[in-house]
Amino acid sequence: MSNLDEKITLNRQELERRPQGDAGRAVALFNLASNLWNRFWDKGQIADLDEAISLHRLALDLRPMGHTNRLDSLVHLAFCLCQRHIRRATIPDLEEGTTLYRAALEHCPSSHYYHGFILNDLASNLRRRYQTLGANSDLEEAISLHRAALDLRPAGHSDRSTSLFNLALCLCDRYISQATLPDLQDAITLYRAALELRPSGHPDRGFTLNNLGDVLRRRYQKLGANSDLEEAISLHRSALDLRPAGHSDRSTSLFNLALCLCDRYITQATLPDLQEAITLYRTALELRPSGHPERGITLSNLGDVLRRRYQKLGANSDLEEAISLHQSALNLRPAGHSDRSISLFNLALCLCDRYISQATLPDLQEAITFYRAALELRPSYHPDRGLTLSNLGDVLRRRYQKLGANGDLEEAISLHRSALDLRPAGHSDRSSSLFNLAVCLCDWYIKQATLPDLQEAITLYRAALELRPSGHPDRSITLSNLGADLRRRYQALGANGDLEEAISLHRSALDLRPAGHSDRSTSLFNLALCLCDQYIRQTTLPDLQDAVTLYRAALELRSSGHPDRGITLSNLGDVLRRRYQKLGANSDLEEAISLHRSALDLRPAGHSDRSTSLFNLALCLCDRYIKQITLPDLQEAITLYQNTLELRPPGHPDRGLTLSNLGDALRRRYQTLGANSDLEEAISLHRSALDLRPAGHSDRSTSLFNIAVCLCDRYIKQATLHDLQEAITLYRAALELRPLGHPDRGLTLTNLGDDLWRRYLKLGVNDDLDEAISLHRLALDLHPTGHSYQLISLHSLVSCLNSRFEKLGVAADLDELITLQRVILELHPSGHSHHATSLHTLLRHLRTRLQKYDKNADLDECISLGRTLLTIHRPGHPDHITSLVDLASDHYTRFRKFRGIADLKEAITLGRTLLELHPYGDRDYARYLDIVVLYIKEMFGTFGEVEDLDEAVALARKALELHPSGDPDYESSLSTLASLLSARLQERSDLADLEEVVALRRKILALCPKGHPRHHLLLHDLSLCLSDRFDQLADLSDIDEAIILVSSALELCPQGHPDWAMLHTSLASYHDKKLMKPTPKSDLDDVMKLVMNAVYKTLELLPARLLNTHTGTVCNRDALVSTFEHSQQCEQLLSSASVRPANLHDDIRTTVSKYFEYVTLSHRWGKDEPLLRQIQGKDIFQMDRTVGLLKLQAFCATARNREYLWAWSDTCCIDKDSTVELAKAIASMFLWYRQSALTIVYLSDVYRYGQLSKSAWFTRGWTLQELLAPRNVLFYTQRWSLYKPSPSSNHKEDVIVLNELERASGIASHYLTGFTPSLDNARSRLQWASGRRTTEPEDIAYSLFGIFDIFLPIIPGESAEKALGRLLAEIISQSGDISILDWVGEASSFNSCFPACIAAYRTDPSLLPTCYDSEPPSFSTQELVQARIKLLDALSTLAAPQCIARRLQLPCIVYQVTTVRLQPAGPRTPKYVYEIQAEGIVPFEVTLTSELTNTSPAVLRYVLIRPWHSKLFLSSTGTTEYNSSAADQLATLLGQPFSALLLEEQSRNEYKRIASSSAIVARPADATRIILQSKVRTLNVA
Repeated sequence: MSNLDEKITLNRQELERRPQGDAGRAVALFNLASNLWNRFWDKGQIADLDEAISLHRLALDLRPMGHTNRLDSLVHLAFCLCQRHIRRATIPDLEEGTTLYRAALEHCPSSHYYHGFILNDLASNLRRRYQTLGANSDLEEAISLHRAALDLRPAGHSDRSTSLFNLALCLCDRYISQATLPDLQDAITLYRAALELRPSGHPDRGFTLNNLGDVLRRRYQKLGANSDLEEAISLHRSALDLRPAGHSDRSTSLFNLALCLCDRYITQATLPDLQEAITLYRTALELRPSGHPERGITLSNLGDVLRRRYQKLGANSDLEEAISLHQSALNLRPAGHSDRSISLFNLALCLCDRYISQATLPDLQEAITFYRAALELRPSYHPDRGLTLSNLGDVLRRRYQKLGANGDLEEAISLHRSALDLRPAGHSDRSSSLFNLAVCLCDWYIKQATLPDLQEAITLYRAALELRPSGHPDRSITLSNLGADLRRRYQALGANGDLEEAISLHRSALDLRPAGHSDRSTSLFNLALCLCDQYIRQTTLPDLQDAVTLYRAALELRSSGHPDRGITLSNLGDVLRRRYQKLGANSDLEEAISLHRSALDLRPAGHSDRSTSLFNLALCLCDRYIKQITLPDLQEAITLYQNTLELRPPGHPDRGLTLSNLGDALRRRYQTLGANSDLEEAISLHRSALDLRPAGHSDRSTSLFNIAVCLCDRYIKQATLHDLQEAITLYRAALELRPLGHPDRGLTLTNLGDDLWRRYLKLGVNDDLDEAISLHRLALDLHPTGHSYQLISLHSLVSCLNSRFEKLGVAADLDELITLQRVILELHPSGHSHHATSLHTLLRHLRTRLQKYDKNADLDECISLGRTLLTIHRPGHPDHITSLVDLASDHYTRFRKFRGIADLKEAITLGRTLLELHPYGDRDYARYLDIVVLYIKEMFGTFGEVEDLDEAVALARKALELHPSGDPDYESSLSTLASLLSARLQERSDLADLEEVVALRRKILALCPKGHPRHHLLLHDLSLCLSDRFDQLADLSDIDEAIILVSSALELCPQGHPDWAMLHTSLASYHDKKLMKPTPKSDLDDVMKLVMNAVYKTLELLPARLLNTHTGTVCNRDALVSTFEHSQQCEQLLSSASVRPANLHDDIRTTVSKYFEYVTLSHRWGKDEPLLRQIQGKDIFQMDRTVGLLKLQAFCATARNREYLWAWSDTCCIDKDSTVELAKAIASMFLWYRQSALTIVYLSDVYRYGQLSKSAWFTRGWTLQELLAPRNVLFYTQRWSLYKPSPSSNHKEDVIVLNELERASGIASHYLTGFTPSLDNARSRLQWASGRRTTEPEDIAYSLFGIFDIFLPIIPGESAEKALGRLLAEIISQSGDISILDWVGEASSFNSCFPACIAAYRTDPSLLPTCYDSEPPSFSTQELVQARIKLLDALSTLAAPQCIARRLQLPCIVYQVTTVRLQPAGPRTPKYVYEIQAEGIVPFEVTLTSELTNTSPAVLRYVLIRPWHSKLFLSSTGTTEYNSSAADQLATLLGQPFSALLLEEQSRNEYKRIASSSAIVARPADATRIILQSKVRTLNVA
């Protein structure tokens, strides 16, 4: 028996000796109770505690109020009741103990020894009641009591650490309840203070270390400071050290340390922490055997960390063990257990994980059951009810995804809404509820297409995102899901803003998922999806390129075995197919086919997505068939579509699409093989598809459209009007379903228009044609530039307009179809297979309009286009001859309109080319010979050069030889030769010509006997010839026959006939001649006739008006003729008629030319320049003197003093109010200055000799041609004195003045004295003008027309930029001179290869290599030799540069730019320096004033080019053809530096010059690489 048992025995004996009423009985009861309590504390026998409580009650009863020992009984009874409550959780004991402590406190003054203990114990009891009943007032009072107790236990008090500790406990409780951070901070401070008072060896140090570690862990959970967690781990390790094996609290320390290590793993993903936590939990579990009160929570937490390790490492054994542990924990927590809901919840979590891994539906079903059970145990006030609602919602959503039961999804939405209600603003899990509810609403939208659900989902995701700032672990998935839903809304509503935001969100998500992140492939995939959508909407190629790159990156992360590899292969194949459709690269289509085959391999029979892969592969094979017409591809595509159809039975959502595509493929096979059965089946399939797409179906319009297409095919084949009528009806129905904004509305409008046009052709109803045109116009509005169907709409509208024009002849239709055909031509640039056809069609329509309406602009365009067509229709081409003939005809027509000699010369050159292409005797030779004769005849008529006439006569004789008697053109050839000989007769009076003309006229008359409509005119023509011979020979038989002939003609033309008067006049003339017996041809009238012919021919080449320097009047052509008729020179010529000198004709020409010699004025326009309307009809010498008039008077006086009768000034000799006259004047001005006898240059700002170079005259635009054109020039100073006296009347012959001119103008002296207008050396001529300016900006271009010998129309109001652009376009189109592309400055809006202003040519041209004396590079391998030959062939076949409709078709060698890198720049420079790398070119730097865009390697669209013109290359080598010598020199040339242009691709085959602000000199890396890598192309530059 122990001492304590003996004491109890003795106490019992003592109690027996103290019966009721005994004064010592209360003490005996108290002592026995105290020792029973001591034995209970020692041995834990609850009976001792029960008895102690009974005894203390009895003792208390014996110690009424006022008893000195009542306080002891109150305290001890309260303490024992408290201990029994701790053991049995008996609420009455707790309540009674609290009441007793309160009573004790009332009886215990503050100074009493017990006061501090009672405060402490009462506070502890209240805390226990708070923990049991949850009344905050108990906790508040407990805190207050502990603070009071602490105040009674100052520093040094033995129980101070206890009060610090207990107060910390209560504050921690309040923090847990109210999340009041100050309470947590105070608790930490108090625990730290208690720990200082409990040094090593103190029995409660381990407990204090443990609790301090616990509150630090709580603060870490609140504030996230890693230092708190690290300290907590350290404290728990210290506590564990104080609790060795066998210690009653060792399992607690193991457990708590494991908790903290698990927290650190969660935040830092440090696997060793997780492994150690598992070990610690396992050890704790061993110390908590069956029956231990904490075994359940230990099982639970060990299960939790094993689940975490499973999530990390994927070991199924961890998950299986976790499930087993949670099941065991659940078994220890039966119905009614406070933690049962936790075990139900955790077990459900693990079962859900196993379902996710193994797709075992029973696990999912069981998880739902457990979550439901947990939810029942977590009522509305339970802190974890929200989490349980959320997780139950999640697993119900998973079951919905598995089984498709709407009820599950609806319940999931309801649960997540309830969870959200429990997580108000500020709740840590609110973002999770927002997110989960959004996920479910999105699922519901996907299933039901209910837009409000999608809108709400987006709103919820946005709210969740706000709660998940940068650094939040779930920010990336929120970004990703919000992006996905915005993309869905974009697909539903089409708002670009949604798609743009989705792309931005997915990019942000991708940034948060770097290489190695488990969800990186998802972000890559989602971003690619959105970029693909944006490409589909905006056709922005960079988006498509980025999508391809992203899908490739995603595919690399989804290796073989990845569940999403198949869909990634499929989507990558899809975007590659789209890129193929955009750029036409076969490699993209081939790769797409390969990817879809790989995806198909991953989707064997039975796979849910197999039909998708079959379908997509069929799509690509069909595309390849369309491109390559490989029938096996089409056959395989049909088979794949048929297999797809089998997997998509009635009811399948994509059955309609599959029927439709199969029908389309069968229609294509019908178009290839012509089997009617394919077309019939296609119609049947499309009808079946239509049945599956009733009114309201999104694809109904597609089926209507497809049936209509097939019916139209059958109409075309079988001409069954019923099919055409039904097709039109179907197209109308489809159109109603495709409103404005629908992507296929344009094509539907087009096809409906086409069928209405066909019905018009069949039935001739104008309404059909009008409607067709209206529809095609609407379609064209929907198919703007760049749209794939633009060409279809253009062609269709052109066909309809052409039909209406042919029927009704409406000019507006012709104008419109020409405009449209121009657009078609732009879409068929040089190198395109349809370029020539489009050119020819446009030419045909332009010529139709030209013939009908005679528009000058049409004629100019016909010539420009004709030149281009001729470069395409090279010799040997079947249309080469036609192109030559048409172009020659157009030049001749323009000559007839504007008398531009360049046009006539070009027509003659083209005619001669035609003759060269047809040997003498060829059946077409004679026809082309007639054309050449006509042109040369015109040349004679213009210039009066007898040599031209002689050539025309010779050619006409050859033509006559080829048109012998009986030939349908025999009469025409006779007439042509006769007219030419008659003309020569007028020039030479050669009797032989006259005799031949008479003979020819007789033959013509014989061919047109009486009754012929022209017989009377032919009689008259012969009579005229005989009359001329009578004049020469005075043979009466000739005049008699002439009288007979014209009398016969009069018999055929009675009075009133249009020709009667002419014939009657001739007859009277003949009779007069016979009576007057004429002398030989020195007759005065005949001489006068010769003189006047010479006058008129001379005046044709002179300005329309001249100033008479003697009378001061402006004379027009009539006045000039009249003045000459009354002149002394004319009288002298007439008087020579009696002498009839042998050189009469030459004398006449010389005298007339001398008489009309004129002086031109060159000057700077100043103030009050007199205009034509101001001086016309007046004597300038008598008018009021203004500054301008004084200059004009002085000019006329100077000219008169130099013995010139005539003068010309641009101020008053041109009617500037007439656009036509002004245009002709500009075109002729160079010629007028060239033909002038003298040009007087008035320098208003030069006062003395030596100042010539300082004159502003050298800065003006028009004065350039006034310097170059005249042969004789004299310069006058401001006072009208000669600048420098000279022995010659021409300052161009004065060496000193010529040197001054050379310095002032920058033009070499040989150009100044012997300049010839042409297109040669165009770059230098532009440089001459680059520093000059004009009052009207556009005049700077117009002033150069004569220098280049170019005729272009003058366009009023035209900008200088456009005028210069037209000039440069004409120069390069006529000459092919690519040197005009060598400039530095701002690019023109007319064309980026041309400068905006002529000042860009001010810099010297780049010195391109022209020396070929160096050894060419050796070609040691057959590959290099072949490459050189291939390159040479490619260059030799390039067409010359052409500029049509502002598009420059530029042949060039292309070097792909691979890298554009911005270099560091100085802080003060606004310029950008780029390093550029291109294939085969040494890297170089270029300095620009503006920043380049699109320099990312993924979207690099730059090329470096070397413009090329074969003619210039050959001329520089001194050869005339491509041969081995030229090849060697080419290899040398290509190895040398060259002036390069940097272009940026704008769209397919269209480029724009950029970086024109800096000259680019490119240096080839080496000749071998250049030969191998050079790509020869003709680019279309806008």
